[in-house]
Amino acid sequence: MRIENQSKQTTLATHCRVADTFFTRLKGLLGSPPLAAGEGLLLVNEKSIHTFFMGFPIDVIYINAEKTVVKIEPNIVPNRLGRFVPQSAYILELPVGTIETSHTTVDDHLAFI
Repeated sequence: MRIENQSKQTTLATHCRVADTFFTRLKGLLGSPPLAAGEGLLLVNEKSIHTFFMGFPIDVIYINAEKTVVKIEPNIVPNRLGRFVPQSAYILELPVGTIETSHTTVDDHLAFI
């Protein structure tokens, strides 16, 4: 899947995996190598994340059901708990620096292609 920031006309991920079952969300990025540029993981029906037992930091974008960014957390390092965001319907995990280079901010509208 491709994730585009329609508000800024930038690309967040060209190769995004989708975690939409209990087990794929539970595993998340655990045991995975660091995300390369263009990669991402989209967690469906999630309100929070953690980076316990991960070996690399990530950028995190919380997205509501209308695909609008409601919260961003750049550079979450390993062994941290992300925020609980009640209005989140999706959480997008990306390589560190993606939020900055894509100029993504709260209220931006995203497209899942």
